[in-house]
Amino acid sequence: MASNLHTFNGKVVIITGASSGIGKACALEFANNGASVVLAARRENELKKTEEEIKMQGGDAMSVKTDVSNIEDCKMLITKTIEKYKKIDVLVNNAGISMRASFEDLDLNVIKELMDTNFYGAVYCTKFALPYLLEQKGTIIGISSISGLTPLPGRTGYCASKYALDGFFNTLRLENIKKGLNVLVVHPGFTSSNIRKAALNKLGVPQIETPRNENKMMSSKEVAEIIVNATLNRKRDLTLTLQGKLTVWLYKNFPGLTDRLIIHVMAKEPNSPF
Repeated sequence: MASNLHTFNGKVVIITGASSGIGKACALEFANNGASVVLAARRENELKKTEEEIKMQGGDAMSVKTDVSNIEDCKMLITKTIEKYKKIDVLVNNAGISMRASFEDLDLNVIKELMDTNFYGAVYCTKFALPYLLEQKGTIIGISSISGLTPLPGRTGYCASKYALDGFFNTLRLENIKKGLNVLVVHPGFTSSNIRKAALNKLGVPQIETPRNENKMMSSKEVAEIIVNATLNRKRDLTLTLQGKLTVWLYKNFPGLTDRLIIHVMAKEPNSPF
């Protein structure tokens, strides 16, 4: 970690999905900037490793084993945070899973699992944290995706969950526009993380192998640095990577052409159903 910047001294930040990828990178980056960080995820061992890493760097962190698809777990996450820190300044709704299969072949339970984690997990955590965030005039962050703005074949459930997330957070921002709450929706492009290896296949089993070249992607650390800076500046929207911005612009202005370009690119993936 770089030298401590102190920009979030005294702030309390909750991050879901903090055991790997963007979530872990955000935890390290917020802690590096002086925040007390609450780490939430299902994999307790990985959370503890990140907690220890933060503490070894002189930071403050607490781990809470949390399955965001479980409403009681989300409630407990907020309760434990308030018990220890007495307030919440930032909630990063990052927990998420992906999938890779055509809808025609897909077991419906896969879509339910994605919606329960990616969408309802964010809804539950936001509901319980909202009173405390309003008190602090804090920031709620939703980690969406370029796939919350454009289609992505083979990821119907993933896209549906991210489109839902966008609608939810954009409306929540408007409902609280006079209360000083900041809502930041982040649309990462393809980011080097664990999400593709853990993506569910048509039967709901992790695919293990990533179908894309991870080395050519934006790193989770780069994404986290941008998110922390945007939180500091109370931004409302981020669309990341040049390819991501171009895809969104093309889809908005030339949807038919962009459909053909997207399917052409995705057909090149190993074992693509297209």
